[in-house]
Order: sequence, then structure tokens, then C-alpha cells
Amino acid sequence: MIVPMRERVVAACDGASKGNPGPAGWAWVVSDDLATPARWEAGPLGRATNNVAELTALERLLAATDPGVPLEVRMDSQYAMKAVTTWLPGWKRNGWKTSAGKPVANQELVVRIDELLDGRSVEFRYVAAHQVDGDPLNDFADRAASQAASAQESAGSALGSPEPPPSSGAAASAAPRRKAPRKQAGGSSARTIKAKFPGRCACGRSYAAGESIAKNTQGWGHPECRTAEA
Repeated sequence: MIVPMRERVVAACDGASKGNPGPAGWAWVVSDDLATPARWEAGPLGRATNNVAELTALERLLAATDPGVPLEVRMDSQYAMKAVTTWLPGWKRNGWKTSAGKPVANQELVVRIDELLDGRSVEFRYVAAHQVDGDPLNDFADRAASQAASAQESAGSALGSPEPPPSSGAAASAAPRRKAPRKQAGGSSARTIKAKFPGRCACGRSYAAGESIAKNTQGWGHPECRTAEA
């Protein structure tokens, strides 16, 4: 479905994985008044990671909106946002390799998103997930993606689907984005701290003093890389 042309499109997208990897789903939603969902779509991915679900949600949103109309995308995924706004130029220069010379994770999706972004005006806006009085579009996309992951069925306004129900377990279903500490294999904590000194993550990219880092199985590094390895 192509969203009809208008002066500006405000949208949100989100992905969910029940287990990371596990049953996964994606969703996007478009608003007519900056806050109220007007059109939306969600779909299943079978077994996939949360990062794949987040990138797929963005890819489907870009494919469903008019490239000639400025677009604002609200997301709660730091990984997906940084992949297309910060890391992508370097990956392209390096022949789709990381600074460590490794193949870019989820390269096919990132390449497709890069193609869809070419020549269009897109503003990415980070919004925190699962917040009281948080962004209503992000909340809607989160619920729709979670429902698609659980039911493994497509849904959306074009299909006449009812609005996805609120879920008290939404925070648990999005475990990679939780702020509460948890234990990973080997007993490492998922808490995030500020780096006292510069360092290098296992992904090959460096981090600066004062930047948020988290413990993973290979040491300290970017929080999103801890999510990617889960």
C-alpha cells in the first residue's frame, strides 16, 4: 500500500522478537495529525533476531511511503538508527565490511534501506520505548510488532484489522531494550555504564570515554552489539 501524497509524513516503526532470536514481527504506523495512528501494517518474520525485525520494519515503512514527500521516522532502536545514519557511510566505503574487516550484519536489509533512502528527505527521531506518556506512534508500532511476532500473522488498516491490544508484557517481550539489569550466559550483567577510558568493541568499532558501554561475552562494548550477539 502506498500512502497518499501529503506535505509531510510522520510515522513510527518497530520490531519484536520473542527470544531474540525467536518468533519475530515488524510494524509501521503513519499519522495524519502527528500523534493519532491513521494507517498501519504489521507482519511476521518467523524466527529472527530483534535487529532483523527492527530493520525490516524500517524497510517496509520506507517502501510504503511516497519517496517524494518528506518523512519523519520515530524509532526506539538505537541499532537500526545508527546503522543507517552513522555506520552506513563507512560500511559502503569499506565494501560492506566493518572497521574490523568483517561482513556487515544484516547486510541485505541495510543495502535495501540505503536504496530506499537515496534521494529522499527522511528525518530520524529517537524515542524511548515503554515510557509512561511516551510517543503514541511508537507505542502503537511496538504493540503491533509484538502481536505479529506472537501470532505470526499479517495485520493492518488495509486488512480491516482491529488496533493491537495493550500488553502488560510488552517490556518483557522487548528484552533487548530493557533497562533493568539481567544476567547473560556466563554470568555477565546487561547493565550499561559510562566508559572511563576509550576502548574498542568486539565489532571492531571504537568507543570514547564517557560513552555508554555494556558487558558482553567478549568484554565491554556498544550496548547494541550486546543485543546483536544475543
